[in-house]
Amino acid sequence: MNTKLDYYRVFSEVAHHGSFSTAAEKLFVSQSAISQCIQQLESDLNTQLFVRSRRGVTLTREGKLLLPKVDNALSSITQGETLLAQLHHLNAGSLMIAAGDTVTTHYLLPYLEKFHTLYPDIRIEMTNSYSAKLVQYVKEGKAELAFVNLPISDEELSVESCLTIHDVFVCGPDFPQKESYSWKELAEQPLILLEPNSTSRKFVEKEFKKAKIPLSPKIEIAVHDLLLRFASIHLGISCVVKEFSEESIQNSSVKVLNVEPPLKERSIGCAYLKHNPLSHAAQAFLELIRKKS
Repeated sequence: MNTKLDYYRVFSEVAHHGSFSTAAEKLFVSQSAISQCIQQLESDLNTQLFVRSRRGVTLTREGKLLLPKVDNALSSITQGETLLAQLHHLNAGSLMIAAGDTVTTHYLLPYLEKFHTLYPDIRIEMTNSYSAKLVQYVKEGKAELAFVNLPISDEELSVESCLTIHDVFVCGPDFPQKESYSWKELAEQPLILLEPNSTSRKFVEKEFKKAKIPLSPKIEIAVHDLLLRFASIHLGISCVVKEFSEESIQNSSVKVLNVEPPLKERSIGCAYLKHNPLSHAAQAFLELIRKKS
């Protein structure tokens, strides 16, 4: 016992039991070690803390003033150690995630459900926005993990690819469609696209721009699921993420157009601060993602 904290632990035990020998038994040390600790603490504080007698020891006035402060401090330390143990074993704490509405709905929900089943005491906090804003949330400490459209390049971030996605064009079940469409022919159709500031819209426009084909959508909307709904009622041809549209495709409420060549695949990734250690909760959630990737 060579630190001040140990001296205070000894002081508390002696004060509550009124005995050096009992304190020694409780702390599994010798009585002489207890005596030496108290002497050193009294020397360090330049204050007598106990009155010794044959029947034991009692606190001096100064000792009585010190005891509740020491007990409070020791209790706070114990609470802190308990909390850290709970965090380590995922019995407390929070998981802060940032993601777009579509990614949350069609990709993250099963992982969130499983995580909650495994760690019901972890509070899940979700923040939704566009990819550029999601990255900013991580940098500001408002989220630990951000699920964003790739690629992104940022020296402050580590980025892991989680899911490969494919942008496809869909129409309603009775829409008169050709056997296949070139990009130029597709651009002449009544297109339904996401808003211009969405990452998916920017990706599609960039690919068509490379081919020198401008896109002039008939309808622009903010929600991916409405792309499917609008196409299903024959308002036009929607550009959607195939992996997020499987249910609508499988039940034939929409049909995938054959486009030649198809748009190149892209990815959804998880971004987090490179030099900040992730919480145990964030590590556990990311491990669920990795197992399925």
